Amino acid sequence: MSEEKFIFTAGAKKKLIIMLVVGVVLTVLGIVMANSGGHGHEEVAAAAGHGADATHGGGHGGGAGWLKRLYTSLWINNVYFVGLALVGVLFVALQYVTQAGWSAPIKRVPEAFGYWLPIGGVLMIVTFLVANHDLFHWTHEYLYDKASPEYDSILDNKKAYLNFGFFLGRTVVYFVVWTLLFFLIRKYSLLEDKVGGTEPWYKIRKYSVIFVVFFGVTSSTSAWDWVMSVDPHWFSTLFGWYVFSSYFVAGLAGITFLVLKLKDYGYLKVVKADHIHDMGKFVFGFSVFWTYLWFSQFLLYYYSNIPEETIYYVDRLVNDHYSPYFLSLVFINFVIPFFVLMTRDSKRQGAILKIACIVILIGHWLDFFMMITPGIMKNEGSIGFMEVGVTLVYLSAFLFVALTQLSKAGLVAHKHPMMKEAMHHHI
Repeated sequence: MSEEKFIFTAGAKKKLIIMLVVGVVLTVLGIVMANSGGHGHEEVAAAAGHGADATHGGGHGGGAGWLKRLYTSLWINNVYFVGLALVGVLFVALQYVTQAGWSAPIKRVPEAFGYWLPIGGVLMIVTFLVANHDLFHWTHEYLYDKASPEYDSILDNKKAYLNFGFFLGRTVVYFVVWTLLFFLIRKYSLLEDKVGGTEPWYKIRKYSVIFVVFFGVTSSTSAWDWVMSVDPHWFSTLFGWYVFSSYFVAGLAGITFLVLKLKDYGYLKVVKADHIHDMGKFVFGFSVFWTYLWFSQFLLYYYSNIPEETIYYVDRLVNDHYSPYFLSLVFINFVIPFFVLMTRDSKRQGAILKIACIVILIGHWLDFFMMITPGIMKNEGSIGFMEVGVTLVYLSAFLFVALTQLSKAGLVAHKHPMMKEAMHHHI
């Protein structure tokens, strides 16, 4: 098999630069509109919304301004795109841990996603250092002072875990270990193209096992840190799994979409309809899995009906700023993928699968928006030019990194020991 190379053309780079510029323009426009009152901050919140504020963590410092809204958008996209990168590495690792051969022709695509990890780590740490008081209510020292009228006994009981130094330390450890294991996997993956044989494969499997085990723990702890602690009084025993499911289905949709686009441009000739079908089944199956966890988490709080627990959903269902988004989650992330991808033929049709992947990627960005924004912005969160603009900036940067790395190595791991099996894959 001859080596296939991806060429990151000047035209493709130009499109990403245009996307980046559009994102910056929209972000600036959103900031200007927020400062001029065009965002609707002058609206009076519903009484139920105010009640939620009073009982659920409280505000910390008046109305939310454009800067706080910008920090929130940055945090959402930090979490979301780091998740896509992690799923890229996890997907590759799982293929080696399970000794799967069918995915050998496409493994370079999820590998390329992993290069966002060190960049995403730096962005996340810098954002936390700059904006921690705006993003996380528990970072305010007066909450732990028993002499202060703002003293919070619930948070005081959690301070052994929720404190600035330990939070930052955990985040640094996550990214250092994730990135180190990714680069070790990538190193031997590229070596495999040079020397062939099974020795690199066994090395990759060893590091993949370590990554899967470490990720199995840190996927939950990072979800508690980066997302659940935005609402520091509330907790869910399902939350780590829920965040993982949202990450995983979005990551699978991103991998599938990029594989299909590469095929549209004449690349990945060894990838057949059967490989695409398998990716479609993963996207379909984990959309159902996400829905199962979404409903399970909601049902637990619905039938227990304990006020300090249900307030999480009250903030999202009663508040007019969020209820349309919240109610649309199941439709976008379950109903559309379920019915569109239910049949065998739909999973083998590139055009249909690409549309489903785009819907899922947008839908799970919205899922993270709904997990994070109400806890930070209270009654003043919405999706406008600023949110769209920041997302486009991140998306263009993420794609630029991934496509650059795709162009630096063979697009197909032609000396993978299971490539022959992959080429005869049939379902």
